[in-house]
Amino acid sequence: MELTVGKIAELVGGELAGPGDCIIRGVAALDEAGPEDITFATSARYRERIDETGASAVIVPFEIDRSKKILVRVENPYLALAKVSGLFHAVSRPVIGISQQAHVGKKFRHGKEISIYAGVFIGDDVTLGDCVTLHAGVMIGNSVEIGNNVVVHPNVSILDRCQIGNRVIIQAGSVIGSEGFGFASDGDKYYKIPQVGIVRIDDDVEIGACNTIDRATFGKTWIKRGVKTDNLIQIAHNVVVGEDTVLVAQVGISGSVTIGNHAILAAQAGIAGHLNIGDRATIGPQAGIAKSVPDGQVVTGSPGMPHRLWLRVSNIIPKLPDMKKKLRELEGRIEELEKV
Repeated sequence: MELTVGKIAELVGGELAGPGDCIIRGVAALDEAGPEDITFATSARYRERIDETGASAVIVPFEIDRSKKILVRVENPYLALAKVSGLFHAVSRPVIGISQQAHVGKKFRHGKEISIYAGVFIGDDVTLGDCVTLHAGVMIGNSVEIGNNVVVHPNVSILDRCQIGNRVIIQAGSVIGSEGFGFASDGDKYYKIPQVGIVRIDDDVEIGACNTIDRATFGKTWIKRGVKTDNLIQIAHNVVVGEDTVLVAQVGISGSVTIGNHAILAAQAGIAGHLNIGDRATIGPQAGIAKSVPDGQVVTGSPGMPHRLWLRVSNIIPKLPDMKKKLRELEGRIEELEKV
């Protein structure tokens, strides 16, 4: 693949600063790029480093307007990078067909151009759409439905009756439809509550590696359109994750939580059960959320609290030993005064 800088600027809707006939054959990081590469800078703080890169051209935000390099100025450098990188690093097409080393159950229905690799297990009454790829070691339970243009990476389990939409990617090692953590206690013993619901994953979702998404006790655990999850995410039974929400590494979501649209849950955030997280809410890293969060609020800390309040609290915490010492001194003075 090779493109002129001018063509790249056109494809990303950018403004070109410099000659447009320079040939680009790859995309690389700022410090690793060579003369045939294009690289990117996300903000003006990279201004000094831009002239030092080996790349011939740099994708930059609009506030950068001068450089020794050819510039492609855009509103969103990350988005432009994603588009350009996709051009130069196209995903290789899978081998079409069903491997003789795959197990296929009864009443298997599928669309065109499916790719079933060795070691795949497909249960009974399974339906796949067009252009579905199941990599080695994938397990598909009974009565599972999968839409079109879905890629399931190695060693993923999609258990009985779960539903997967179109253009979904599930990374290696994830489990979709594991049993929810449901037990009833009589005071001495725990008795298992059957988990008879499903997991539904809507269109354009990407599930990271080693996610566990539990089936509902009744009804469905629902991952709505456009959700993106990082690696090592736990989503418990009957959770609803709203459209275009992002879950970052090691987030844990307890049962029956409802998360709104366009929310962000940062790494290692933990959400207690039966809460509502509003639209466009942001939960900070390692936050412990014990009560519902309204639309648009930024919450950090453990226990979670509004971010500005947490900044004040975190500023006080290192001062607590001195404050305790002064408090004891004041208590001693008061005791002396009371003796008078």
